[in-house]
Amino acid sequence: MELNTLARPYAKAAFELARDSRALPHWSGALQALTGLVADPMIADLLTDPRLSRSAVAQVLIDALGQGLDAQGRNLVRLLAQNNRLAVLPAIAEEFEALRAEAERRVEVEITTAAAVADQQRVALVGAVSKRLSREVQVSWKTDASLVAGAVIRAGDLVIDGSVAGELAQLRQSLIAN
Repeated sequence: MELNTLARPYAKAAFELARDSRALPHWSGALQALTGLVADPMIADLLTDPRLSRSAVAQVLIDALGQGLDAQGRNLVRLLAQNNRLAVLPAIAEEFEALRAEAERRVEVEITTAAAVADQQRVALVGAVSKRLSREVQVSWKTDASLVAGAVIRAGDLVIDGSVAGELAQLRQSLIAN
């Protein structure tokens, strides 16, 4: 079974708890900390150690985070351990952040340009993208000289290719198809 499929119900439940208690940032931090722990090689070995009970493994994680987990967070860790799903924590954190971004009407956008963009142009481009998507955008910038000129904007599944390289590729496809 795919990790995201396993993670989705846990992430949705955690999100709803966090949203209802107005604790989205706290939950984001706790899930990121748990993700970091399960990625640690020593902790990863504990997760699969047959000599440890599931409750003992859960307690190791709970103790490691200390005050970083509230009662609901500790319950989540215990539930994941009980269901042998601790390894799914990174996918749960990812799903949680996607739900949070949607609720906060925020989207991460990657803008790749052929050359460095002046600050004034960056502000204008970010404003245009934000307006187009009707969301607050968090932009990461990249440069790629192979684009020749223009930009490629990626926001989730949406890709807007306004580069010369993209235009040339479309022209080439048109010529091949005809």
